[in-house]
Amino acid sequence: MEAGFWWGELLSDQRPVDAFSLVYDSAPLNEELAILGRPQAWLQASATAPLADWFARLSDVAPDGTVTQITGAGLNGAQRESMADPRDLEPGKVYTLDITMHVTSWVFPKGHRIRLAISNALWPMVLPTPYSMTTSLTMGGNSGSHLVLPVVPVKGGAPPAFGPPETPEERKDIKSVGYPWPGEWTLERDEANHKAIVHWRGKAETDYPWGKETDYETLTYNVDDARPDVSSVYGEAESVFTLQGGALKGRELRWRGHSSVTTDAKNFYYKYTRELLKDGQMVKQKTWEETIPRDHQ
Repeated sequence: MEAGFWWGELLSDQRPVDAFSLVYDSAPLNEELAILGRPQAWLQASATAPLADWFARLSDVAPDGTVTQITGAGLNGAQRESMADPRDLEPGKVYTLDITMHVTSWVFPKGHRIRLAISNALWPMVLPTPYSMTTSLTMGGNSGSHLVLPVVPVKGGAPPAFGPPETPEERKDIKSVGYPWPGEWTLERDEANHKAIVHWRGKAETDYPWGKETDYETLTYNVDDARPDVSSVYGEAESVFTLQGGALKGRELRWRGHSSVTTDAKNFYYKYTRELLKDGQMVKQKTWEETIPRDHQ
């Protein structure tokens, strides 16, 4: 969970995630090291299953052991050559995988270590592949797995001369409190049955001259260690618009969304229901439902 719901959000200490990853640390740096661009993890990797994901995360390890994630990315092994033409992995065969990470900039301080952590899952950001497996990395030599960093000088040239910033337009009659993301999340772990549930929720409120908008969102993720083919995500969203003036004062419109994505070994099952309520009465409702073959996902 600590690796986040999407690439780029501010994260907590990554040691809980790294405990379930293959981790490779540099020696403590003798001087500062700056990077700017897209780091690359070149992996020589194999799996015992026909489908596997690989995730690479680049982090900064402080002398006290605190781990700060800088960037990362993932690769579906079936898409190693083409996203449009995915192909099964041959169990036990070693493949060259290029995991080009998201663009970043960072300065590693003197005395810190550079860490590369490799895993085959990054839940709940990505639903797990349907197989239990063992994966391996080939290390050493000229062709072994390695990390390439976009190193730049710590001290760059003189910045260009910019003019003073323009005065922004500000609407003082519009006030916002909160934002659905990043919200709050909790993890429930059933150690006896090796299952986990994550609950996420967010809320935002905005006051306008004409009324108020309130947005609510919740997501519930379920995963089973022994059954990676069976996982689910359930979502609830609601946007409430209330008029606060004029002849229509007190009128309320509610848009609700109910979503679910569940999986088995062969398919994703998608269902979404959209509702519109006016002053508490249902105006319109529609449901979309689809079975989507996994097709190397």
